[in-house]
Amino acid sequence: MSIANIQVPETPLVLYALRRADDALILGHRLSEWCGHAPMLEEDMALSNIALDLIGQARELYSYAAKAEGKDNDEDKFAYLRDVRQYRNLLLVEQPNGDFAQTLVRQFFYSAFADLYWRAMMASRDATLAAIAAKSEKESAYHLRHSAEWIIRLGDGTDESHARAQAAIDHLWAFTGEMFAVDDSERGLIDAGVAIDPAGLRDRWLKTVTGIINEATLALPQNDWMQQGGRSGRHSEHLGHLLSELQSMQRTFPGLTW
Repeated sequence: MSIANIQVPETPLVLYALRRADDALILGHRLSEWCGHAPMLEEDMALSNIALDLIGQARELYSYAAKAEGKDNDEDKFAYLRDVRQYRNLLLVEQPNGDFAQTLVRQFFYSAFADLYWRAMMASRDATLAAIAAKSEKESAYHLRHSAEWIIRLGDGTDESHARAQAAIDHLWAFTGEMFAVDDSERGLIDAGVAIDPAGLRDRWLKTVTGIINEATLALPQNDWMQQGGRSGRHSEHLGHLLSELQSMQRTFPGLTW
């Protein structure tokens, strides 16, 4: 039995909430793929806990998107009943786990941004978004500390761990620019004080990232060309495969409650 995709009228506030929720859901799902496969039991638990934090953020943002939309959608429908082109997450978070170094570099790049972003969003004129930001920032601060410690351990470790960490940085760097991009829909929310301009965070993000990368005896690429597309629904081939797994239960047994 097939089930139809939901329709989402993407007003600026709904689209804004979905973008941040999709970031958290997709990255949380990627991290959950490590459950039972991490290099040590403690790290297995740590990555699973970070995944749960992110999925919790996604639930709150999807619920708020549903409230702002004012129709019959909810967090489950947003997560499980949209087509791949309806997702608005960053390209960075949908990239495959790869090896352990690639997973941690991806997490580090995103967490260094998310920690700054949610801290700034605590001043949002939207009371619900400000409350979500206050909770999310506490979690992202831990996510950043955890991933940064691992980047240093990998970069300043063995020759192999150093090479793998550097390869991950070189591969993922081109996906970081999208975090700071803004379109017309989001610009209106920024002007209204509902959202903050991520471009204003880039210098602080780069300072944090550069400091950790240098301490890890690694190097950032000099290439300024960046990938774009996730925010407008143009994704890599990896997201479709991820969603086929994420949505499989709901698509197979539509409307079933547990």
